[in-house]
Amino acid sequence: MKIVSTFILVLFMSCNELNVAPPEPVYPIPSQRQMDWQEMEFYAFIHFNMNTFTNMEWGTGGERPKQFNPTELDCRQWAKSFKDAGMKGIIITAKHHDGFCLWPSRYTEHSVKNSQWRNGQGDLIRELADACKEFGLKLGIYYSPWDRNHADYGKPEYLTYLRNQLRELLTNYGDIFEVWFDGANGGTGYYGGANETRKVDKRGYYDWETTFSLVRELQPNAVIFGDAGLDVRWVGNEKGYAYPTTWSNLMRDSVYAGMPEYAEKYSSGQTNGTHWVPAEVDVSIRPGWYYHPEQDDKVKSLNKLMDIYYESVGRNGSLLLNFPVDKRGLIHENDIRQLQAMAKQIKVDFAHNLAWESKASTSSYRGKGYEAKRVLDGDKKTYWATADNVIQASLTIEFNQSTTFNRFLVQEYIQLGQRVKSFVVEARNDGVWQEISRETTIGYKRILRFTDVTATAVRLKILDSKACPTISNVEIFYAP
Repeated sequence: MKIVSTFILVLFMSCNELNVAPPEPVYPIPSQRQMDWQEMEFYAFIHFNMNTFTNMEWGTGGERPKQFNPTELDCRQWAKSFKDAGMKGIIITAKHHDGFCLWPSRYTEHSVKNSQWRNGQGDLIRELADACKEFGLKLGIYYSPWDRNHADYGKPEYLTYLRNQLRELLTNYGDIFEVWFDGANGGTGYYGGANETRKVDKRGYYDWETTFSLVRELQPNAVIFGDAGLDVRWVGNEKGYAYPTTWSNLMRDSVYAGMPEYAEKYSSGQTNGTHWVPAEVDVSIRPGWYYHPEQDDKVKSLNKLMDIYYESVGRNGSLLLNFPVDKRGLIHENDIRQLQAMAKQIKVDFAHNLAWESKASTSSYRGKGYEAKRVLDGDKKTYWATADNVIQASLTIEFNQSTTFNRFLVQEYIQLGQRVKSFVVEARNDGVWQEISRETTIGYKRILRFTDVTATAVRLKILDSKACPTISNVEIFYAP
């Protein structure tokens, strides 16, 4: 009788282990479009427009279309350069503040159709869309809500113009992965010859709800970036870094990303934010966003570009690296040289995952399907998780032999929400554990850099979490 009872108990425990329920989501959680965007990680910004030919950052709106004439324009050069560097997409300044349009818009004469380029028959957005398709890149559209050329800017009629142009951009060029609305609004301008200052209430004037609905209708898979953006937020600086603490959560209904206090108070996100609005890190490879010949020798160094990578992609952000295309219509040789050096260094730094040859164990796990080994299986759909009431736990990676490393990469399974509030990474040498790094958030991806450490094991200790931790991936590297 005792043997039968024991057998029934073991059978019950085995069946129970096979049917372990996954953790409940900790809201907010990302939409599918946000997940697709997050997994891109690294993509290009192209600032190329009328300002390229006037040597300005912000045009007045009074420029003449004939000034735009890139005699060697080659979007394939752009796309190939980015593809070779491991980037996943391109966002193009279709219309900047001066109102000049890189496509032959039927709603204005201030566009490429009245330029010398391609004898007025060109469509730069079409050429870029074709190049992106050829090289397997995604296309994004930057559109400035401010228009220093248009006579109706500041009036209700302008909103019809804005939406008509968005409809052109979002229906004629295939799938768009991101629609990028600049936050600069109102001021001096040409405004159809008025040459005056016009101020707008940028929170109310644009009727963003209607505009965003149009984007959703035309490009349902595109994320929307902007001061009032639904899906992606500004990181709060243009220097190329996210913050050591970066939450993807934001109280979106009460925080307006364009307000002056945003950068100081909210740009690192909010622990208890109500909406999932992850950070995008935008920075230029040169001092300026547009091409200026006097900056040819001021392209960022390799060390600086690598700092940018680790402090953006490595801090739960996505990196939008800008390239100012020159007057020829090409990415300058100096910029390409540095991009190639950066891409090569990234490959070197992450060439060999030392954790692949290791074994994982944990102080606590939820049950079958949520074991420590899930962080090493290379499957983004699996993860290690603890029981619901366990918010402090450790995960140990055992090397086969004493191993030297200086990079530690960890990812949360963010489909169930961002959870970890603080963690420590430790290394074991001669049986003694020593702390390497003490940090706060993880999110989609966290990459730690430190001086060389030689150890027989590495331990990730979750010190505090909003709910049971869900860790999907751990990688360890030695970057020469």
